[in-house]
Amino acid sequence: MNAVEYKQFYDQVGKINGWDFSKVKSVSEGIAWDFYEEVIQYCKKSDLLLDIGTGGGEALLSIADSALLLIGIDLSTGMIETALNNVKQSNKSNIRFLQMDAEKLDFPDHFFNVVSCRHSAFSAKEIAKVLVNDGVFFTQQVSEYDKLNLKEAFGRGQSFGTKKGVLKNQYIAELADAGFTDIQSFEYNATDYFETAEDFIFLLKHTPIIPNFGQSETDFQILQQFIKNNQTEQGIRTNSERFMITARK
Repeated sequence: MNAVEYKQFYDQVGKINGWDFSKVKSVSEGIAWDFYEEVIQYCKKSDLLLDIGTGGGEALLSIADSALLLIGIDLSTGMIETALNNVKQSNKSNIRFLQMDAEKLDFPDHFFNVVSCRHSAFSAKEIAKVLVNDGVFFTQQVSEYDKLNLKEAFGRGQSFGTKKGVLKNQYIAELADAGFTDIQSFEYNATDYFETAEDFIFLLKHTPIIPNFGQSETDFQILQQFIKNNQTEQGIRTNSERFMITARK
């Protein structure tokens, strides 16, 4: 696939459909947990759960049976439209999706038993406000060294050049300041193998890993060389580095 073909494929990719990457063919080695599986271990059937940055709601729909009521919020109008379409096509009646800013949670105080947040910004003080006493907060975030070989190839990228651990320590400090206790953190660095170049381009098109990817013709040249340098028998190699924080109010 030459640079022109890369550009054509990139331009033909449809608009974002939530955070559904199920069509991307890839395998990962070294993933230490499934975030929402961790969340539901703390859920009771009588609980109310809030999911911040819910995207298209795919993850929340998959755990609908774990709580009495699940509410997903996202600042993006497009994401919420997708989420509402997804819930209409499901048989789940205990899920609601709302467009809302995580910096201003418009819910009653002490309303939720569990709050989750995957790969989205949040306000520790706002979460503390809407959580019941002894409620639990979970967040999984992208670490600074995620997709490191890709960012090094482009010389730019999400959190590129930021020291590892800065974001995790910032969130831990904010949670402590907001009155959370029993704050714990976990990390993993998994190896990812993408089956084809098209799978890799889909990832770059639908994530902010490389900002403005494709706007410069040199991006496709860099990507071609990256794929050549990182092609293995298992696929195109990169990494997924994540951290998870749990905290109790």
